Amino acid sequence: MIQAEKIADVLGLRCQIHSLYALSESVAQGLPKKSLQTTIKHLTHDASVAKIISNRLVPSATYKRRRGALNAQESERVERLARVYATALDVWDDEDDARQFLFAAHPLLNQQRPIDLAFSELGARQVEQILANLRYGLPA
Repeated sequence: MIQAEKIADVLGLRCQIHSLYALSESVAQGLPKKSLQTTIKHLTHDASVAKIISNRLVPSATYKRRRGALNAQESERVERLARVYATALDVWDDEDDARQFLFAAHPLLNQQRPIDLAFSELGARQVEQILANLRYGLPA
């Protein structure tokens, strides 16, 4: 399992989170709005892709109405994507390689891109399992 600090770093909360419990509490209370944009900046530098991802996590009209924090469900979606990215970065140890893995079709995912599966909890678990196998030298 990836360390809470690495996930918090992707979310832009590095100095506030030091345990999975603290991360869980922050998600339940609602992550700051900036966590969405910070996470997306880690995922892609392409503005059109960023907009698509952002709208899948929190629709733009809803995001504009938020006053400082995302709700718990939105926070869970953002944290899930941050967790998958942090895990990929931990495995590949390079931001470009992590992004390449996330945005390329994968044979163990029926040629789907890991980033697309990461929007659901079960899909994220599949991606994390592949990354764990890669980390430990097991067949991916």
